[in-house]
Amino acid sequence: MEFTIGGRLEIRITPADVGKRVSVRRLLQDGPQGPKFTDTVGVLTSWDNGVLSVTPKSGESIRIVESSLVAGKTVPSAPPRRRGPAASFGELAAVCARAWQPVESEPLGDWLLRAAGGFTRRANSVLPLGDPGVPLDAALARVRQWYAERELPARIQTATGAEGTQEELCAALEERGWRREVTAQVRIAALAPIGDLAAEVSRVRLSRTAQPAWLSRYQRFETPGPEVPAVLGSGPSVWFATVPGDAGDAAPAAIGRCVVDGRWAGFMAVEVAPEHRRRGLATAVMTALARQAMDEGASASWLQVEAENEGARALYDGMGFSTHHRYHHFRPA
Repeated sequence: MEFTIGGRLEIRITPADVGKRVSVRRLLQDGPQGPKFTDTVGVLTSWDNGVLSVTPKSGESIRIVESSLVAGKTVPSAPPRRRGPAASFGELAAVCARAWQPVESEPLGDWLLRAAGGFTRRANSVLPLGDPGVPLDAALARVRQWYAERELPARIQTATGAEGTQEELCAALEERGWRREVTAQVRIAALAPIGDLAAEVSRVRLSRTAQPAWLSRYQRFETPGPEVPAVLGSGPSVWFATVPGDAGDAAPAAIGRCVVDGRWAGFMAVEVAPEHRRRGLATAVMTALARQAMDEGASASWLQVEAENEGARALYDGMGFSTHHRYHHFRPA
């Protein structure tokens, strides 16, 4: 990271740059062993009373005392992509939302309040793609009321790390006492290389519905209510993949779900029984689903993976997936 001009560090940002992506260097401490600095890159979300707020890709705002700044500059809104399909945040956010449709929804301006009996945060959170049509505090009060009426926790899904994402909303929520519950990466890749993988797909069975055996392997709920198959079955063109277990196994060895939506194929719910891991079954499931999606005209793929899931991230790295942006679920403290 370079800040110098003619050997001098410069602060080339002002409060007028709020809303822009910036790179700043600040002094952490100045002790006997010399000064220590740290660098932060993110969206400048506020600059008030001598304190800056910068929201990086992680979604958690960093407050910086103005007097600690030693350098700062604006930088491009998003780094250039090196691989994978081109996609705007707006396009990808809409595609992801259509793959996890709620049982019930209500608009609030350009926001969408979504509920599905509590099954998956993605179908039980606000999708704030635009202006709520009222001041933010009034919108948040309506959000809390709407979810309380359904005996559900109020959550808002935000995104960071790409052009057009919602760093300013993340910072505003944190200022009002909302906290992140989870952060996940939205990753994209070309679809053909996944369909071309040399995976053993002969055991993979595809179905249009989530059969009881498939649901018995899915680990994201305790007792499935009617909202579970409703949400899982939502989407333009939905496929479920199952790899049967060994003789006598009650649940499948592996499962997966794919939603085909125009040029996009979304992979989700890829799970492998612990005793069947490291046998290539996750790859086989995704390859079989990718080939089906290509038959329907899809050419690009996406998936969502929690930041802490190192095993899944390593698998997807090998398939060519790269991070497009991150999403977060915020909930009142």
